[in-house]
Amino acid sequence: MKFRLLIYIFFLQIISSQDLFAQHARHLFSLPNDSVARKKSSVIFEMEVENGGILQQKKARMTYEDAYYEGLNFKIGWQQRNRKDPYFKLYNEPIYGVGFYSSTFNNDIIGNPYALYGFVQTPIAPRSYSRWSYDYRIGLGLSGNFNPYNAEDNPLNLVIGSKNNVFIDFGIRAQYAFHPKWRAGVGFAFHHFSNGALALPNTGVNLVPLTISVNYQPNPTPISKNKAEIRPYSRRVLFHVNYGIGAKQLREEHDHRYLKTTLSAYASRHVSHKWRIGGGVDLFYSSSGNDNEIAGDKSGTLGSKLSGGPSFYLAHILNHRLVLNGNVGYYVHNQVFNGEINKIFLRAGARYYVYRNVNAGVSIKAHKGKADFIEWTVGYTFNRKP
Repeated sequence: MKFRLLIYIFFLQIISSQDLFAQHARHLFSLPNDSVARKKSSVIFEMEVENGGILQQKKARMTYEDAYYEGLNFKIGWQQRNRKDPYFKLYNEPIYGVGFYSSTFNNDIIGNPYALYGFVQTPIAPRSYSRWSYDYRIGLGLSGNFNPYNAEDNPLNLVIGSKNNVFIDFGIRAQYAFHPKWRAGVGFAFHHFSNGALALPNTGVNLVPLTISVNYQPNPTPISKNKAEIRPYSRRVLFHVNYGIGAKQLREEHDHRYLKTTLSAYASRHVSHKWRIGGGVDLFYSSSGNDNEIAGDKSGTLGSKLSGGPSFYLAHILNHRLVLNGNVGYYVHNQVFNGEINKIFLRAGARYYVYRNVNAGVSIKAHKGKADFIEWTVGYTFNRKP
């Protein structure tokens, strides 16, 4: 009898909680326009733990011996509501925020890295009154506290040669609202740590952990599905001129870093609100072409310092100011001794329009997944409507 009574009470609690959630959701959706939502804070607090998923390189198995990865993320985000920028509606009112990451590999070889990063989290096909929701995120930041390679003190770290590195984060997950203000989630993430060959070795650290999260939103509001006010995307051709600068270490036994620069010119055009494609030319300069130990008999010649070729250009527009950029290019002329080890070069990065058509950003240039150098860029876009 007592057992049946307990079961009855348990199901009664479930039904009442479902009713509470539905009433709260109906209340949220009954707000007149978005005037009330505009006045409320859109902040979201989240805690996420992650485990496992080390992608080991064949040449670096000793580095990961007995290693087990565990990580923790604390994030503060703000849901983008009622902005004039149409991209906030196109991306279902995404969450922009900052995160702090801390981790351990449970060994002394790699270290216990942490990172500070910015992120954007985008809802996937949100549904009204549903407890279930789905999203993906992109994050970029800087990390520290690695135990880098050292020939005497840490010779087994064959993957990273610097204490501080770039942190790249991707994630996808499903969430369940067990309370109008609380959600629990489970998903997968991808983390990449690299210094862009600023210090060798730099095969990078790659992780694909399972993630479990819980977040709290003090003032939840439904995602607006009204996209009628979004204007058609621009058909005009944009012209981009960019300059990038960085440095590269070429040999582990020689810790000298050489200057690398990039001059790029592209034309691109929207194929949708979120994507632009185009093409242009990249020209690269490597100061290592002046070093006799690197360039040999070709040292000092123009051909030993310059390289470049045509490049396909791709841009993923997150909002009116923030753009993810990528390139696939082909060297008409390159020099292997400068680290240009393949005819095809790749680039991935982010740009932010700091003032009107002036942008600044950071990219990683690579060959076959092997980093060439990190580019810190400034640029200008012609024919862009501010």
